[in-house]
Amino acid sequence: MDVHDIGDLGPAERRALFERSAGVEAAADTAGGIVDRVREEGDVALREYADEFDDVEVGNLDVTDEAERAADALDDDLLAHVRRAADNVRAFHGAQLPEDWRREFGDGRELGRRFRPIERVGAYVPGGVAAYPSSALMTVVPAKVAGVPHVSVCTPPAEELNPVTLAAIHEAGADAVYQVGGAQAVAALAHGTETVTAVQKIVGPGNRFVTAAKAAVRGDVEIDFLAGPSEVAVLADGSADPDLVAAELLAQAEHDPNAAVVAVTDDADLAREVAAAVEAGVAAREREETIREALAGEASGVFLGRSMPEAVLFVEEYAAEHLVVLAEDDEALLDRITNAGSVFLGPHTPVAAGDYASGTNHVLPTGGAARVAGGLSVETFLRSTTVQRLSRDSLADLRETITALADAEGLEAHAASVEARFDAPPNDGAEPR
Repeated sequence: MDVHDIGDLGPAERRALFERSAGVEAAADTAGGIVDRVREEGDVALREYADEFDDVEVGNLDVTDEAERAADALDDDLLAHVRRAADNVRAFHGAQLPEDWRREFGDGRELGRRFRPIERVGAYVPGGVAAYPSSALMTVVPAKVAGVPHVSVCTPPAEELNPVTLAAIHEAGADAVYQVGGAQAVAALAHGTETVTAVQKIVGPGNRFVTAAKAAVRGDVEIDFLAGPSEVAVLADGSADPDLVAAELLAQAEHDPNAAVVAVTDDADLAREVAAAVEAGVAAREREETIREALAGEASGVFLGRSMPEAVLFVEEYAAEHLVVLAEDDEALLDRITNAGSVFLGPHTPVAAGDYASGTNHVLPTGGAARVAGGLSVETFLRSTTVQRLSRDSLADLRETITALADAEGLEAHAASVEARFDAPPNDGAEPR
């Protein structure tokens, strides 16, 4: 990897770093055509796309029963690890559950808020060349913790579906499982088919065609966000171990040739050592070719600031999906950072911990979206409703304010709806008439 001085970056270089794309535009036409066909042809289209894209002749699209039996095919130790990870994700998200509340505001206004789950959610769990049981835990568990009654999962078809992924889907609590992949899975969840039940919200990561399909159905169904390739930023001072910094960059780069990986520091020696450690470590990795492509990307590199404040400003503008902080006073640096999907503090907190087992969610905003959004959480699957009750006296106290604002907006009936309460005799606490 090359070392770049932050102060020397030109406008084009800054755009490549800070305006990273999910690749939705390039896939939009293809994904849109798939969505339209699935909406019109249902299961027939799903089976034909399975043959075309996955080279699989699908019989039963519904594999819920197979998911229920998948644990039987797993090694006991592996199953125990899946369950432990699921328990940790469940515990962390359980701590996020908000409580309903009602409060008297002292002048006869009783106001509150209550939370209720969405009824039907669809989760996409990637597959294909790799298995992603962790994505099943990260999408299904929070939905079930939130109380969603029906969670459907789509995962790409295969001659033999990965038993670890299926077992994780079942352990997470999914109610229905379908072997449908890609943009066609998003279309099926959004619009329903003869087999797949339509949902109200779709969550989960996927390739650019999955992301483009989510963009296409947004409006017909809610989605979490448009996620792009994986990314990590490592913010480090001179105390950091360059091998640990390099390990984080290599780990994220193996996801995707379009992954974005950066290290940012104010220490010139560390910058050079990180670049050397990355180069030395690439050849030892199984996915060397993928890693090299990611490291060579325009949104990747080692960046040297003239000071730690300049390094922090770079990280804030980068707004990474994952931010690793390796510094003597990492808490002080954390206090200055607001733009990150998930933060990993200290030398013993690799991103992989959050990816799999610490309990936090790994479905996170990418492409700089962390500037305005957070990752998947229990709140993703809840809707809130405000509740209020006013006494006659409290309404009387607000009467002139309400009618004045209604009149200013030219909404005479709004004002009249308040005045109507005073045309009738008081009946607070009385039997309804």
